[in-house]
Amino acid sequence: MKNYKELAQMTLLLTISLFATTFQSCKQKTKEVKDVTVKSEAPEYFLLRPELEKSYGYSHAVRIGNDLKISGAVSMDDKGVIVAPGNMEQQMKNCYSDLEKILKQYGYTFDDVVAENVYTTNMKDFINLSGFRNSIYKKQFPTGTWLEVKGLAVDGQLIEIDMEAHKTN
Repeated sequence: MKNYKELAQMTLLLTISLFATTFQSCKQKTKEVKDVTVKSEAPEYFLLRPELEKSYGYSHAVRIGNDLKISGAVSMDDKGVIVAPGNMEQQMKNCYSDLEKILKQYGYTFDDVVAENVYTTNMKDFINLSGFRNSIYKKQFPTGTWLEVKGLAVDGQLIEIDMEAHKTN
């Protein structure tokens, strides 16, 4: 009986010791957790052609922190009329001109562009003229997609380009 009593006491001591060690270990892990505060920045919207964009229901650009997202730029005037209908080269140049205006509004350049998507109704013509982009992107090309589509928002529109830019602190 004496061995049984000693064994029970030893088991009880080991259990208490194990419980205390486990509790202390959990307590230490809890202390290691740090508070993380995420700074929220309000979106800042930009309208290149305010009346036109309001009628179509979009904002041309939005900046949140260091990230800038730009809606598809097209070759059109302030009244929504396509400029250079049927002329892919001139429409492409007009798109990049509008995109540059928006980038400059926030102090960005084409060097800050990280993604560019091109939508065109004639991929063959766009590819033949895509070398023009070498005059736009002098350091590196952004990621992106080129997609041929059946149609774009306005008759005569051959190309639309959207992009995202990021500025490092």
